[in-house]
Amino acid sequence: MERGSESAAVRRHRVGAERRERPAFQPRPEREALAQEPLEDAGGSGGGVGSGRTRKRSAGDPGTGLSEARAALWLALYLLALRALVQLSLQQLVLRGAAGLHGDFDARRARDSLEHITSIGPRTTGSTENEILTVHYLLEQIKLIEIQSSSLHKISVDIQRPTGSFSIDFLGGFTSYYDNITNVVVKLEPRDGAQHAVLANCHFDSVANSPGASDDAVSCSVMLEVLRVLSTSSEALRHAVVFLFNGAEENVLQASHGFITQHHWASSIRAFINLEAAGVGGKELVFQTGPENPWLVQAYVSAAKHPFASVVAQEVFQSGIIPSDTDFRIYRDFGNIPEYIVLLHNVTVEWGKTVQHFIPKDGIDLAFIENGYIYHTKYDTADRILSDSIQRAGDNILAVLKYLATSDMLASSSEYRHGNMVFFDVFGLFVIAYPSRIGSVINYMVVVAVVLYLSKKLMQPKHKTINYMKDFLCGLAITLISWFTSLVTVLIIAVFISLIGQSLSWYNHFYVSVCLYGAAAVGKIIFIHTLAKRFYYVNASDQYLGEVFFDISLFVHCGFLIILTYQGFCSAFISAVWVVFPLLTKLCVHKDFMQHGAQGKFIAIYLLGMFIPYIYGLYLIWAVFEMFTPILGRSGTEIPPDVVLASILAGCIMILSSYFINFIYLARSTKKTMLTLILICTVTFLLVCSGFFFPYSSNPANPKPKRVFLQHMTRTFHNLEGNIVKRDSGIWINGFDYTGMSHITPHIPEINDTIRAHCEENAPLCGFPWYLPVHFLIRKNWYLPAPEVSLRNPAHFRLIAKEQTPWDSIKLTFEATGPSHMSFYVRTHKGSTLSQWSLGNGTPVTSKGGDYFVFYSHGLQASPWQFWIEVQQVSEEQSQGMVTVAIAAHYFSGDDKRSSYLDALKEKFPDWTFPSAWKDQMAYLVFSVS
Repeated sequence: MERGSESAAVRRHRVGAERRERPAFQPRPEREALAQEPLEDAGGSGGGVGSGRTRKRSAGDPGTGLSEARAALWLALYLLALRALVQLSLQQLVLRGAAGLHGDFDARRARDSLEHITSIGPRTTGSTENEILTVHYLLEQIKLIEIQSSSLHKISVDIQRPTGSFSIDFLGGFTSYYDNITNVVVKLEPRDGAQHAVLANCHFDSVANSPGASDDAVSCSVMLEVLRVLSTSSEALRHAVVFLFNGAEENVLQASHGFITQHHWASSIRAFINLEAAGVGGKELVFQTGPENPWLVQAYVSAAKHPFASVVAQEVFQSGIIPSDTDFRIYRDFGNIPEYIVLLHNVTVEWGKTVQHFIPKDGIDLAFIENGYIYHTKYDTADRILSDSIQRAGDNILAVLKYLATSDMLASSSEYRHGNMVFFDVFGLFVIAYPSRIGSVINYMVVVAVVLYLSKKLMQPKHKTINYMKDFLCGLAITLISWFTSLVTVLIIAVFISLIGQSLSWYNHFYVSVCLYGAAAVGKIIFIHTLAKRFYYVNASDQYLGEVFFDISLFVHCGFLIILTYQGFCSAFISAVWVVFPLLTKLCVHKDFMQHGAQGKFIAIYLLGMFIPYIYGLYLIWAVFEMFTPILGRSGTEIPPDVVLASILAGCIMILSSYFINFIYLARSTKKTMLTLILICTVTFLLVCSGFFFPYSSNPANPKPKRVFLQHMTRTFHNLEGNIVKRDSGIWINGFDYTGMSHITPHIPEINDTIRAHCEENAPLCGFPWYLPVHFLIRKNWYLPAPEVSLRNPAHFRLIAKEQTPWDSIKLTFEATGPSHMSFYVRTHKGSTLSQWSLGNGTPVTSKGGDYFVFYSHGLQASPWQFWIEVQQVSEEQSQGMVTVAIAAHYFSGDDKRSSYLDALKEKFPDWTFPSAWKDQMAYLVFSVS
C-alpha cells in the first residue's frame, strides 16, 4: 500500500505506535536526515501532495522550519517598509519641476484669495458675510481677471438668486426649500460663443462658526486662479467653461439645485467637475464619477498631472455608509435638462414633431480627505492648507478643464456613455483605467487560471489526492474559524470598552487601536492555526502545510473575486490583484521550495512577489482609516465607534494575514510571537480601561476636538384650541460622538445625566429644534434650563387659511417669517395622512421615523414663506386632532445669534472641545378637521 492512500486514522494510529516504540532520544544527525528527505513532486506546480503529508514531525519537535524570531522580524520589517513607502507616496503632493511659467497655475495667487475669503469669517447663507462681503470680493476678482483676459476669450458674469424646492433621500429623507439664495456664475467662452460647456463648481458658504478654509474656500480660490490662467491663455477654447461659485451648499445642496434647474446656461452643460472637502489639505481624491463615466475618466487620466483616484472610494461613498453628500448628487439627479428637438435619425416622425430629449450630465467629484478631525470646526483655517496641496489641485483642475474645453468629446458626450470604468492611480504617478466589462473578462480569466491550478491537485487520481482534498477542506474550515473567532474576540473587547465608557481612546492616538484590536486579531488567528498544527496536522511536513494554506488563501480571494465581479463591483480588481500576483509568485518559487524548503531565497522571492498586492492593500487601508477614523468622532451617539473600528481592523488583518498564514506552519514555533501579542494587547487594554489615553486634543499643530452643539432655545406648545399649554427655555446640548457628556461633566458639573433631555412623544422629532433630520443618529441629548431667549427679530408662524377641498381633505396654508434658516416639521395623527403639499415635487416625503422634515433657507432679502399642506382623513375624527406642525427658527448669524447665558456656558468648555452655539425659537401647533 502506498503511504499517500493510507487513511488518516490508520496512519495516526501507526505513527503513534511508532512513537511509543521509538527511543526517547533520537540522535540529531538522524533527525536532520529525516527533515532533509526530499519531497515527491507529484505534479509540477501541484506537487508535494504524495509523500509530503506523511512525513512525521512529533509534537514539540523544532524540526528544520523557519526560525520564529527571524520569520516574525522579516514580516514585521516587510510590512513597515511597505507602510513607509505608502506614506512617502502620500506626502509627495506635487512632482517638482519648472514653476511659475506663463500659463501655469500659481498657488500663491490662490492662497491670497483663500486668506481673504477666510478672513471674512464664517459665511452662513443669508448672512452679510456670505451674501455681501464674499460676493463683493468674488466680483472684484472676476472683474480684474476680465480686464487681463485675452481677446480670444469672452467673459460673462451673472448673479443668480434662485428660489425653488426639492426632495432628497439623504439623511433618511427630507424636503428642502430655498428663497433668494446667491450664485455667482462666470462663463468663459470663445469670442464667437460656444454651444456646449463644462461646469466647475465650488461653494463659498460655510457652516456656522467655521471659517471654512478647506470646505470650501480653497476650491473657490483655485477656481479663481484657473479662470485667470484660462482667460489669459493664447490658446482658443472650443467650448465654454462655466464657473459656478455657489453660496448655499452647506444648506444641503440648495444653490447647485437652483443653478442646474433654473439658470439659462445650465442647458449647455455637458459635464461638470465638483470641488469639495471632507478633510483639510493633502491630496484631492477623485471619489465619484458618472453616472456613466468612461469618457470623463479617460479625460482625467489623460490630463491630470498629479492623479489620485479610486473606483473603490466611489463605490464606498455611493453605498451610503458615509453620512455625507455633495453637489455631485444634485447635478447627477437633477441635471437632466429637457430639450425639445426634431428626431431625424432612426425614427420616422411627422415633420416638425418634437420630443423631449434629456441631455445627460456626467461629472467628477473631488475632495480633500486628510485630517478630517478639524473639518467643519474653528480650526479649518487657511494656514493649515499646504501650498503644495493648492498647487496640485490647481494643476489638476486646470489641466482637466482645458482638456475638456478643447476636446471633441464634450460636444458628443452621450456617444461615450457606455457603462462604468475600473480606475485607480498607482501611487499618484499615473492612473490605470479600463471599461468594467473588460474588467469582468479579465477577472473571470483569472478565476479560470485558479481553477486550473487547484484542479490539477484536486482532480488527480484518488489515491494521490484524497488526503490533500481533505486537508484542504479542513484547512479552509480552520482558516474561516480563525477569522470568525478573531472578529468575535475584537468585538467582545470593543463592546466591553464601550460599556465601561472608554470609547474613542484611539481617536487621538490611532496606534492604540492597532495595539489593542490589531494585536488581538493577529494573536487569535495565530493561536487557532497553532492549535491545528499541533493537534490535527501533527504528522504533516512543513512544506506540505505551506502548500495547503497558500492554496486556501488563493481559493478565498478567488471566491471574493467571483462574488464581487458577479455583483458588478468595479472594485473587484483588488481581488484580482490579490490572486494574480500570489499565483505567479507561487509558480516561481515552487521548485525551489520543494527542494530546499523555506530558506532565505524562498522568503526573498515570496515577499518580493507579494509586493504589489500588499503595498496597494496598505495604500487603500490608509485611505479607509483616513476617512473613517475622523467620521467616527462625529457619527452620533447610537453607533459604538469602537465596534466599527474593531470590525474594520479585523477585516484588514484578515486580508493582510491571508498569504502569511502559511508561515505559521513553516515556522518551528509561534510561542514567542503569541506571548508578545498577548502582552501588547493586555497592556494596551489595561491602559485603555484606566483612561490613560484621552480621546481629544487641543494641540495647536494637530487638534482633535470633541464637537458639541449648544442651542439656546425657547419652545411654545399649543393645544387644539390654539392656547399655550407649555412654554420652556433652556440650552439644548448635543455631543456628536458616542462618549456623550462623560468627559465634559468634570469641567461643567451642571451638565450631567440628571438633565438628560426627554422626548416629547406627541411632538414631531421629539420636540427639539433639529437643524437637519439626524435625530435617529443622536438620541442622547441634554437640556439645561436657561432664561428665555431674547430676540430683536423674532420669527412669526401662523395659519393664514384653512379650507375643505372637494375631495374631503383639509388644506392648511401657513406663513412664516424669520431668520435665514428654519425647519418645518409635520406629524400626522392616527386616522389621517398627508396627501400632498406645495413643497418639493408635490408628494410629501417622510423622514426616518415617520415624521416630515422641511429645511428652509433664504438670502438677505426674502418675502414671507407661504406654503400649504393637505391632510386627508382616512378614519373617524380623532379628539387629538389630525396633525401637529412645528417650526424652528435657527439664528446662525447677526446680533440674534448670541446670548450672554450661551457665551458664559461656552467659556466653561475645555479647550479640547469645539462648542458651536446659536439661538433657536420654536413653536408647535395642533390642528383638527373642524
